[in-house]
Amino acid sequence: MTGPARLRMDELHGSLGDPVLGTVNFLNGITHRYPQAISFAPGRPYDGFFDTDQITQYLSRYQEYLEKGGATSGDVRSALFQYGPTAGLIREVIADWLSLDEDIHVAPESIVVTVGAQEAMLLTVRALVAGRQDVILVSSPCYMGITGVGRLLDAEMAAVPEHPDGFRCADLEAAIRAERARGRRPRAFYVIPDHANPSGTTIPLETRRELLELAAREDILLLEDSPYRVVSPGRQLPTLKALDRHCRVVHLGSFSKTLFPGARVGFVVADQRVVDATGRTGLLADELTKIKSMVTVNTSALSQAVVAGMLLSADGRASKLNTRTSAYYGKALRDVLDQLDQEFSEDERTALGIRWNKPTGGFFLSVQVPFSADNTALKRSAEEFGVIWTPLSYFYPEGGGEHGLRLSVSYLTRDEIGRGIERLGRFVRAQSAISPEG
Repeated sequence: MTGPARLRMDELHGSLGDPVLGTVNFLNGITHRYPQAISFAPGRPYDGFFDTDQITQYLSRYQEYLEKGGATSGDVRSALFQYGPTAGLIREVIADWLSLDEDIHVAPESIVVTVGAQEAMLLTVRALVAGRQDVILVSSPCYMGITGVGRLLDAEMAAVPEHPDGFRCADLEAAIRAERARGRRPRAFYVIPDHANPSGTTIPLETRRELLELAAREDILLLEDSPYRVVSPGRQLPTLKALDRHCRVVHLGSFSKTLFPGARVGFVVADQRVVDATGRTGLLADELTKIKSMVTVNTSALSQAVVAGMLLSADGRASKLNTRTSAYYGKALRDVLDQLDQEFSEDERTALGIRWNKPTGGFFLSVQVPFSADNTALKRSAEEFGVIWTPLSYFYPEGGGEHGLRLSVSYLTRDEIGRGIERLGRFVRAQSAISPEG
């Protein structure tokens, strides 16, 4: 007699047992279990900027764009209802925006429209990692999405340590040489140059130029992921791609933080030339499109249309659409920093051993505490003190960050920020008092 099918965990892919793949579910579980807690965990845009009535307006704006370009009613219907090209419907619109807002001048053919930046990462890593000897270098700490992709694809990842004051090219150069000494081939370095997740750090202009020179000298690519620029206050430094003169940068982008999170529209700029065995050349974007055709087939036509309509409504400039949002997020960041200053006097900070960095933009900052900021501490923080944060250790691919926590500033009102930091203060003091490390 047979019963229901039961699968053994050790017979499934090894990535399913990796803690990285369970962190988001754990955080979501904590949030749902303690709904009254104030959460500094989600890196999601503020809901107050969205108006459901605008979705149909943006969709109509894109239809007008197609019609002005000579599309018939049948062409428009097919564009919106059918699968559409795997590389994307709105590459021309994205190319125009990149030129206008970011000083990145690339042909539309070098762009692939993806299901968020996460798919862009997956396609790029899959294309670059040809065998077990290939390795992708990542900053540490880094966004866990890239290391999660590595585990899913069995792609080797090696950490490059980031210092409290930011990234240093000497560390990347040392990591490249160490990997080569081990018989491995470094293919690319993944980095968030602007207001990084989770640390909040920004790479200075001089270091960006040095990084590009290093990439050319060591013959590696740079995977630039920079979703927080347009939603940060003030004039931003040029992207690595804008400074790139030798096609060393694969630029990963997303409209989730800037325009429409639910649309899940991202893109990758891959203008590198690929030469096959016969000597014929094409674009890396073409190769990524082949992979995408076996992963998601294409990106939602309706999502692309709404995002394109949003850009077109602002003369192609996402920066126009984000004037108010960047000011809001900048103020939210200042509010969190001000509240931390008020909550912990300098004498108490010294006594407790607590400190935090002061980013100039983005959604995140990091706080160092005198105790282990692990899942057990997080559960106590949510249950007894009504405040949720993210353990910084989640973002260290080779261990580290055990005494750090990440705060997201993007999703809360000013009142929630004030109450949340007060609760965080009470938790930090209580946890420090009972911790052997405190």
